[in-house]
Amino acid sequence: MLSKRIIACLDVRDGTVVKGVNFEGLRDAGDPAALARRYNAEGIDEIVILDVTATVEARQARAHTIAAVAREIFLPLAVGGGIRSEADAAAAIEAGADKVSLNTAALADPDLITSLARRYGSQAVIVAIDAKRQDDRFAVYGRSGMAETARDAVEWAREATSRGAGEILLTSIDRDGTKAGFDCELTAAVSDAVNIPVIASGGAGSFEHFAEVFTTGHADAALAASIFHFNEKSVSELKRFLNDAGVPVRM
Repeated sequence: MLSKRIIACLDVRDGTVVKGVNFEGLRDAGDPAALARRYNAEGIDEIVILDVTATVEARQARAHTIAAVAREIFLPLAVGGGIRSEADAAAAIEAGADKVSLNTAALADPDLITSLARRYGSQAVIVAIDAKRQDDRFAVYGRSGMAETARDAVEWAREATSRGAGEILLTSIDRDGTKAGFDCELTAAVSDAVNIPVIASGGAGSFEHFAEVFTTGHADAALAASIFHFNEKSVSELKRFLNDAGVPVRM
């Protein structure tokens, strides 16, 4: 079995890491480069920078933030927020990103997934899906969770895969920042529908939540922010717990 990945998410606004609940009520969590340096030392597997207001403010993720983080780490770096074109993706990769994450732009122009996959390889293209429960389905939202679309999360994940996405970054809006646990039903539904890695996001609050999403949720990776940023849990302790629980991780 392939090792499960632990990913730290840096939600950035105006050059500062922030974190909220259900995509709202953002509070300051520190300097991106300083946090990246700490996570690199603790043994995180990857880092994702999401410029949480770039799409709403119609601008690119800030190149200097990407470069500052890239200088501090020796592991894969993904960047999302404001990636609306091949030029935006090229700017992020030139600044130091290994992967780019598309959300709103992919919803508006799914062909962008294919063009970036052809240019950089599918391994460099992540499609981020922000989903919220609606009765018996999971609705997809764009524009940082502010705009509901007519798409279903499972069907959109299948389409994104067919268009060349190399990974799905799946965030439960209902669980985001709540520390109530990942939405394993949502994660399993998407993971079982596609043949590419699915990164679970939204709701991490304990070590047990990670073990659950890797087993019950069938996730390939799990992303968290709050519990790492505010020193509630350490990456190294989490990996020891998962290893003891029989979940394969990179030690």
